[in-house]
Amino acid sequence: MHISRKTRESAEVSTASMPDIIFMLLIFFMVTTVMREFEGLDVLVPKAKMIEKLESKRNTAYVWASNNGSVMVDDHLVNMKDLRFIISSKMQKRPKTTISLRADQNASMETITSIHTELRNAYALKLSYSAKTQE
Repeated sequence: MHISRKTRESAEVSTASMPDIIFMLLIFFMVTTVMREFEGLDVLVPKAKMIEKLESKRNTAYVWASNNGSVMVDDHLVNMKDLRFIISSKMQKRPKTTISLRADQNASMETITSIHTELRNAYALKLSYSAKTQE
């Protein structure tokens, strides 16, 4: 006696329409998604709280930073490496010396940071920023 096998039907899900479904979902999400423009980070520029006149010009050392990276101390062009020694000698002669820093509008932040570092290393911590008056 010969027993024949019954054919089993498989319970598979047809995947023929899968690309169509994925494509429709992709279009749906593209249409419903709102794209925002990134405006960048807010930059808070420091504002002067009060204007203070320097006590005396005799106890003031003027430091200028130009847009090409050169630095002047009291109308003398100096090298950035010598700035610490010049300012520290001024501070030894007059300990109450105030450093008045004026920078060109287009001066690089690297130059200003280097000046700050050299002033800090010379222990010239009393610093005043000079600015042009608005016309």
